[in-house]
Amino acid sequence: MSGTAVDVAVIGMSCRFPGVHGLDEFWRLLAEGRSTVGRFPDDRASAVSPVAHPDAGTVTSGSFFDSIDGFDAEFFGADAAEATAMDPVQRLGLELAWEAVEDARMPATALAGREVDVLVGAAPSGYHVLRALSGSDRDDHYAALGSSGALIANRISGLFDVRGMSFCADSGQSSSLVALALACERIRGGAVDMALVGGVNLIADPGYGLGLANLGALSPDGRCFTFDERASGFVRGEGGGFAVLKRLDRAVADGDRVHAVVRGWSVGSGGASSRMPDPSPGAQAATVVSALRCAHVPFDTLAYVEAHGTGTRLGDPAEIAGLREVFRQSGRSSALAIGSVKTNVGHLEPAAGIVGFVKTVLCLGRAQLVPSLNFRSPNPAIPDFQEDFDVHRAVQPWPGTPDRPRRAGVSAFGMGGTNAHVILEETPQERMTCAASDEVPAPAVTVLPWVLSARSEPALREQAARLRALLTANAAPSLADVAYSLVSTRSSFAHRAVLVSGGREESLAGLDVLAAGGDSARVIRGVADGPSGPMVFVFPGQGSQWVGMGRRLYAESAVFARGIDECAKALTPWVDWSLVDVVTGAESAARLDRVDVVQPALFAVMVSLARVWRSMGVVPDAVVGHSQGEIAAAHVAGALSLDDAARIVAVRSRSLTELAVLGGGMSSVSASPEWVRDRLGRWSGRLFTAAVNGPASVVISGDDAALGEFATMAAGDGIRVRRVNVDYASHSHHVERIHDRLLADLTGVSPRSTRVEFHSTVTGKVLDPRALDGPYWYDNLRSMVRFGEVVEHLMRERGGVFVEVSPHPVLQVAMEEAADTLAAPPVVVGTLHKDDGSAGKVLASLAELHVRGVPVKWEAAFADYRPRRIDLPAYPFQRQRYWLTARGDERPAATTDTAAARPSSASSALSLVCAETAAVLHGKHAGLTGAELEARSTDTFRDLGLDSSMAVRLRNRLTAAVRVRLPATVAFSYPTPRALGRHLFSLIEPEAPDVPESAGEASPESGSDEELYELIDRGYV
Repeated sequence: MSGTAVDVAVIGMSCRFPGVHGLDEFWRLLAEGRSTVGRFPDDRASAVSPVAHPDAGTVTSGSFFDSIDGFDAEFFGADAAEATAMDPVQRLGLELAWEAVEDARMPATALAGREVDVLVGAAPSGYHVLRALSGSDRDDHYAALGSSGALIANRISGLFDVRGMSFCADSGQSSSLVALALACERIRGGAVDMALVGGVNLIADPGYGLGLANLGALSPDGRCFTFDERASGFVRGEGGGFAVLKRLDRAVADGDRVHAVVRGWSVGSGGASSRMPDPSPGAQAATVVSALRCAHVPFDTLAYVEAHGTGTRLGDPAEIAGLREVFRQSGRSSALAIGSVKTNVGHLEPAAGIVGFVKTVLCLGRAQLVPSLNFRSPNPAIPDFQEDFDVHRAVQPWPGTPDRPRRAGVSAFGMGGTNAHVILEETPQERMTCAASDEVPAPAVTVLPWVLSARSEPALREQAARLRALLTANAAPSLADVAYSLVSTRSSFAHRAVLVSGGREESLAGLDVLAAGGDSARVIRGVADGPSGPMVFVFPGQGSQWVGMGRRLYAESAVFARGIDECAKALTPWVDWSLVDVVTGAESAARLDRVDVVQPALFAVMVSLARVWRSMGVVPDAVVGHSQGEIAAAHVAGALSLDDAARIVAVRSRSLTELAVLGGGMSSVSASPEWVRDRLGRWSGRLFTAAVNGPASVVISGDDAALGEFATMAAGDGIRVRRVNVDYASHSHHVERIHDRLLADLTGVSPRSTRVEFHSTVTGKVLDPRALDGPYWYDNLRSMVRFGEVVEHLMRERGGVFVEVSPHPVLQVAMEEAADTLAAPPVVVGTLHKDDGSAGKVLASLAELHVRGVPVKWEAAFADYRPRRIDLPAYPFQRQRYWLTARGDERPAATTDTAAARPSSASSALSLVCAETAAVLHGKHAGLTGAELEARSTDTFRDLGLDSSMAVRLRNRLTAAVRVRLPATVAFSYPTPRALGRHLFSLIEPEAPDVPESAGEASPESGSDEELYELIDRGYV
């Protein structure tokens, strides 16, 4: 059944060991022949129970982390109580699973909702011993979740929201490789396309390993002498590894980086073929033969086997005997290279198989075999070892050809007889050739967004520092590859930053600023708070133009250039000048001070900018246009075809040239609409309100002389009036002169329905797009522009995100003024600026949306680059200490004589409840007395300050005081001291009825989000 369609690709991996934080560091450790084995750290020893046993020195030798109490609870959505209760193996498993998915070069969100299996080999770390010693098992409602081995896989499935099988394997020391074999079988059988497989091992209490010492399995020398004459046992190790598996054909089709291919696998048991826990050579041989059969490859094509290799007196001879049986059955005559990663990092027990797997995949990918440590001469219990086996003591090249690819086996054997073997092969050569052919030179213009995010501000800064280190490394990747990988392989979190980079030095400088927590013009930062409401595109009228406003973007953006070219084609029947020349500022271009040039040119630029926004995933739900901007708005919304819109803007702007002879103009007034309206009466019939843009921004229009008189009057009142640079009076009585001609020219305009809301600044309401016919466009030119009214209503009623689609932000200030009047102001951004009309400015505008939580498509920025997904630094977890310790935050019980404490009346029961509540609250509210609580006996326990764990602690104290059985939820069922006191007394005096909570007393809040309330509601307590 082997072949491309059913082989399994390894597309992601992660690992961690003492002093080793990832795959690259692991490879250096292996290649340099180093070991992580040492002694149990003194500072960790002080946090656990001392080991008083003859084998104490043996169990404290091994490969140990300096600390295992750190965890980024915020990142993984756990509060302090849950994080503290969680066995450290669960915490490490979550981190390694996340890093494996990162190494697979896919955002975690890409897995959500998919049928992806999660299988983990793990065993308890001994943290449950500390739980009992600390006493937290008595009142910690997270204890069951924190100690359950099954929860490690379930937590990972929950982390990624995957819906496949979630399974924690325990077959002893073969657990993680058994899990991997099961995952491969599920993938080959078609149950799932992907799986996340791993193993973790931690040793919270070294004394928990005394059972292994009693078996004689641990090395008294503190080292693992695999296959050596000094073999006397293994040393325990901490850490783990994970792998992301995927059908090979799917991986190739999706362009995934393939570390290696799993060709075959097998799991078997020794049954009764040997005495437990002795290993069975025959059973081990049968498992290897079965795996070879599954892979459809002969044994003599395997150049290397990563052995289980424990270095125990029975284990090594049995493993070699089993392999020799495979030699005999297959007829192999060439020597087999063999080694064990346990000599480097110790025996990680349930995670041992995945560690050997990761090591072997690294060797395959780098075409080198690494030394197996501590080998001097063969174990005398293995006769003629060197005739069939070779233990490398230095790095050796590992050649491979298309006809004979590099292949290896990985073994893991569990105490009691569950054996697993996996056959690995190097990445297919045709896949590597295909990947290499995809590389193309980067374009000359390089403006790239570097998109970073994290769960917290410190993590964001650290990520910037790690990226800077990547850029300054000896083999620094290309800027395009890094930037593209940031947007295509990483998930987005709330704390965000975007660096718009134009080159390596600018990138380094920006990362320095970000790492230091600073700000610069090219670093856009923000917290995504989930903006609500519609995406509103806003199109201004005349005034945002500038010479050369589209020059750079026409050269840098294919989307923008296509938009301009299509607009030019649509305008051709109506104009006698070159749109491209005008937009790019060519010397021979028509002048922008001509109204019949500037309005069609602005229309074309705005339409083309809207296309750029759409290409980056920013699509309008609503549009608002100011004066002639409504023409662009109508087309972008889909209500007008490009030909109709081009016709309207061209003939209307041409008609405006006739108004210049009337001697009219327009002025901008920095005053409220009410102030302007009250004074325009003096010039009735001569001046009109042309536009209301905001609370303090009005445009008036009319006769030249009247405009001058109005300006003189306003200056006397300290009001700023500025003449608009036009020689006609739109939105005034002057427009009536061209009424008949304009309607004739616009006959046949055919508007259509669209799902995008058209908010008319003529009517001030949402308009049926089918009403955008010829007469509407006359009204648009004659009527007052009610822009401020429309925007204020939208912001107040709908919120939203407002994007001014123009070459320069002329309406942004007015929109910001409207936003400032709201408690939750919406996001307002521009597009280009007269000082920067580049693609970089568009990306910076896009970044302003992204950092506020607006979904965007960054991949569009890389359309001309064809970059590769590459490895990036792992997420910088911000770990804090979460560890079980003896509780020291509570005083002794209020009474020590339980017989005397037994209440004799309802009032004494209330006094007892209040006294014990004060004792529990002591650490939080020092000095609070039972008498003070009696005065507040109708307040709920929540209002008094009890959290969920305190409520359970109160239950424990009351149970000890009155010797009656109370449920953990008693403080929630009887939520006030008075109600609980009555209930307590009813249990002591059965003849007294249980008094129900009075109507005037508080009860638990419906839908409370307190931890224990949630657990109660879901039926877990």
